[in-house]
Amino acid sequence: MKDDVEEAILYAKKYIEDLLSFFGLNADVYATTEDSEVIELDVPSTHLNGFLIGNHGDTMRALQQTISSALKNQGYSHCRVNVDIAGYKKQRAQRLVKEAESWFREVQKSGQPKELGPMTAADRRTVHKAAVDYGLLSDSVGVGRDRHIVLKPIEDSTDKN
Repeated sequence: MKDDVEEAILYAKKYIEDLLSFFGLNADVYATTEDSEVIELDVPSTHLNGFLIGNHGDTMRALQQTISSALKNQGYSHCRVNVDIAGYKKQRAQRLVKEAESWFREVQKSGQPKELGPMTAADRRTVHKAAVDYGLLSDSVGVGRDRHIVLKPIEDSTDKN
């Protein structure tokens, strides 16, 4: 098992750049890791943004899985990858937090838990982080595509360990 994070980052960067060049796109991908666990690959804005992002980010997620699999196949221990095309994920997270603020206020005002609709893991992470800033508890419940968040006021934490 290869443990060198810098080597894994370089491999992932070259992999996505080679993949993009297959589509005739010569892009310099910005690659980092914030917490030594997830490799962040930021692809700059190009004329292929829509194609690379795909419907609701599906193509972007497929790119992540492909690069993650390639890292695993090469024996790297750092295999979690986050691909962002033209800042799509950052903008999506900002829009989601803005929308979630109304949910947070609703829970604070009513004092009652609120179940949200199903979300991707990335969207759930964004809402969990934002809920903390509002002094709320949040739990992920459900399985698979039905996994969603339940927001709760702090007073409703009697069932916590």
